[in-house]
Amino acid sequence: MPGLDVPPPECMLDPEVQLLSEAAGKFFEREAPPERIAKWREAGQVERAFWRQAGAAGLLGASIPAEYGGGGGDFRHDVALVEQVGRHGVDGFALSLHNVIILPYVLAHGTEEQKRRWLPRLCSGELVSAIAMSEPSAGSDLQSVRTTALRDGNGYRINGAKTFISNGQIADFIIVVAKTNPAEGAKGVSLLVVETAEAEGFRRGKALDKIGLDAQDTSELFFDDVWVPAENLLGLEEGQGFRQLMAELPRERLVIAVSSVVTMEKAIDVTSEYVKERKAFGQRVIDFQNTQFKLAECKAKATVAKVFVGDCIERQVAGSLDLTTAAIAKYWVTDTEWQVLDECLQLHGGYGYINDYPIARMWRNARVQRIYGGSNEIMKLLIARSL
Repeated sequence: MPGLDVPPPECMLDPEVQLLSEAAGKFFEREAPPERIAKWREAGQVERAFWRQAGAAGLLGASIPAEYGGGGGDFRHDVALVEQVGRHGVDGFALSLHNVIILPYVLAHGTEEQKRRWLPRLCSGELVSAIAMSEPSAGSDLQSVRTTALRDGNGYRINGAKTFISNGQIADFIIVVAKTNPAEGAKGVSLLVVETAEAEGFRRGKALDKIGLDAQDTSELFFDDVWVPAENLLGLEEGQGFRQLMAELPRERLVIAVSSVVTMEKAIDVTSEYVKERKAFGQRVIDFQNTQFKLAECKAKATVAKVFVGDCIERQVAGSLDLTTAAIAKYWVTDTEWQVLDECLQLHGGYGYINDYPIARMWRNARVQRIYGGSNEIMKLLIARSL
């Protein structure tokens, strides 16, 4: 596919990063062919065996130090993997959640004992991860969570319900956002790890029936007097959860923008191919000026997004990506992605509404990008605070 006429940011040109990207592309071509992905969509989740395969191939924990079982890379390596997931349409495989969001929580905020206990198994695929933030009555407003984790002997009792949890049906390592001191608001929030194999009182609700991401299992989770030992409190200090969440959110929001750019690029490519082959009123659809103008607009928007996201990647690697810029990237790029995907679907005509065509699945999958990671309305509030 021709793609956009934008070179990758300089930091992504490192030969080691390029090598990992190529290896990941070959892995997905070999182990995630269209027929296997179709089975995942039908089942509503990616099979556990694939997580172990990805771990054995070195795709899990790419930015985790080798001493903890990881690849010894950094954010660039994770970006390369997220891009390959998008290019190969492996949209149910929550690699970005596992690699870019959850493992860095453990690395950045866990004790040495916690890192050595959990990271090697997360990097191998023995453990599949999830993070339980959202609740039926608290989505982007994490200060309002009602789930509690109250002291009980040498541990904590967790009570509450979570929803919209990616990997909810298969995860056996879950970071739970809970109040260890409900009277203190944000200062009372802590992060606790639940290993589900040992968690009496933990149960999974139904897998939620979504409008997109068919192969990504998203679930309700229930914690009924679930006891975890005190050593499962991330960092071993109560009340640090909100600070820990805020510290990691810029990277999470940037990686959402990265995946949006990949999707836009792919959508423009498949649409360009389609309109060159499809005929209407005796000529190719690409020969209509309206088609040319619409695709030109899409390419212009996607190009600006790719350049901006490339700059954000450089900043993240340098350690200078701030909360406001990350919020701008998440809000503007996902909004732009939706505009581009909608135009590309329109250019497919009636076939754009048929799930056999890639554009239909991309369009459905793209809708949630403006919601998770903090809704775009919340992003606007964060941006406004900087004015």
